[in-house]
Amino acid sequence: MYRICILIFTLFGCSSTLPDESLSLAEHLKIGMDYLDEKEFVKAQDEFKFILSLGAGTDYGDDAQFFLAESYFLNKQYMLSIAEYESLTRKMSFSPFFEKSRFRICEAYRIESPQYYNDQSYTEKALERYQEFLDDFPNSEYSQTATESMIVLRKKLAKKLYETGVLYMKMDEFEPARMSFNRVLDDYYDTDVVQEAHIGVIKSFLSEQKTSLAREYWNNKGRDDVVKVQLIDEVNQLFLKAEKK
Repeated sequence: MYRICILIFTLFGCSSTLPDESLSLAEHLKIGMDYLDEKEFVKAQDEFKFILSLGAGTDYGDDAQFFLAESYFLNKQYMLSIAEYESLTRKMSFSPFFEKSRFRICEAYRIESPQYYNDQSYTEKALERYQEFLDDFPNSEYSQTATESMIVLRKKLAKKLYETGVLYMKMDEFEPARMSFNRVLDDYYDTDVVQEAHIGVIKSFLSEQKTSLAREYWNNKGRDDVVKVQLIDEVNQLFLKAEKK
């Protein structure tokens, strides 16, 4: 009994109300689900943790593990939710919640992905997990959402790389700038940032007074990909300006 008390204290700490030990696991699960529906996430977590402390490996434990993760996710505690979803996918591959847990992990990393100008570790992790999910569940009901999310995340990485090139241009570091723009073209060819990257390459050549290389690049590579009228007009103006020098 002493060990159980220690375990309960470790799991629930200073929670204002501890789960009632006299109730069955089924009753605790119902209470936890009710709290979840009412958005009482901390109270729901206490109930699910209690079930896991006594019923791990049971059907109740499976449910509690998933809904504990859900309670963190819905409470916007995304990294904690990932840890709990991961626990389910590692230990309970038979679970009916396995597929959704895998998808939720992707979603949690996506939500944690910051603006393009910040570190993109979570963006890259989200893309990695989405791809794994699509490989394992190609016919999932979540496949379309996963694919659409990947498009948005890839554009974010392309934007960061493009802006790196812009920064190099401002520093008159034209070769590194061109390398950044070319990486956009090579790695993120399916994003609409490609058009701006082509213009960046042309600007880098013109900034080095390499007009012939800029024209060759435009005629052989850029012209087919750039369809935005304002960008085409910008290119024409750039060449006119270069010819006047």
